[in-house]
Amino acid sequence: MSLDATVRIPEDVVFRELDGEAVLLNLESGIYFGLDPVGTRIWQLVEEHRALRRVLAALLTEFDAPPADLEADLVRFVDQLRGKGLLTVV
Repeated sequence: MSLDATVRIPEDVVFRELDGEAVLLNLESGIYFGLDPVGTRIWQLVEEHRALRRVLAALLTEFDAPPADLEADLVRFVDQLRGKGLLTVV
């Protein structure tokens, strides 16, 4: 997984937000995944931008963290969601 990747949210994945936190549910597999407020924001940016390089650029404007840390966290997060069938790489 790299910043050159573009991701897609499968049609059978549902996102629900409540009080700044969210849950992802894959209706086909039954796998669900809870997101904290930061994970929720990353998910929203992935929905909006799809290209991970653009997601990272948005994160850099919103979070006060070293760019290398944000990049590593983003790639790890996306890879984890991909492994659970909640995102696909196109």
